[in-house]
Amino acid sequence: MNEPLRVGVLASGRGSNLGAILDACARLEFPARVVVVISDRERAAVLDRARAAGVPAVFVNPKDFADREEFDLALVRELERHRVGLVCHAGYMRILSAPYVQAFTGRALNIHPSLLPAFPGLHAQQQALDHGAKVSGATVLQACVPVLETDTEETLSARILAEEHRLYPEAIRLFALGKLALQGRRVVVDVS
Repeated sequence: MNEPLRVGVLASGRGSNLGAILDACARLEFPARVVVVISDRERAAVLDRARAAGVPAVFVNPKDFADREEFDLALVRELERHRVGLVCHAGYMRILSAPYVQAFTGRALNIHPSLLPAFPGLHAQQQALDHGAKVSGATVLQACVPVLETDTEETLSARILAEEHRLYPEAIRLFALGKLALQGRRVVVDVS
């Protein structure tokens, strides 16, 4: 087997998606390894989760930089220092600037708790409930989750999160195997 794909994770919160990614990466046959976790929040649980797994955990303080672009360039330098081939945004709650996006074009994945382009932004699950949607889901790859009449934001969120935990490692695996391609705004999966 070739050297595993080196993955960096940006996260701001508790790190449940990171946990799913780390679990997948712990399997010998999985073609990727998390080599750094970076957070913009010093006490984010995601950093503790990374340390517990033996992965370098780095806090980059946005207040140390004059503007968002300068902060994002610091993220780029940290990811490059770890020779990251793919960046996974897993509950990373900052808008990224053009220089960051350019540095990782075609080498970044993001997860969102809706079937994009529906319900972008924060509280996507509540948006789905408010609009009377019959299905919602998760996007990194996409998976549908039924919206039940009895759902609350919390119950729908929990079912979507279970799909995220399944989808994110699979998207990383497909990327590592060269089976994902961008065609315009679409991601095409090679199922051969």
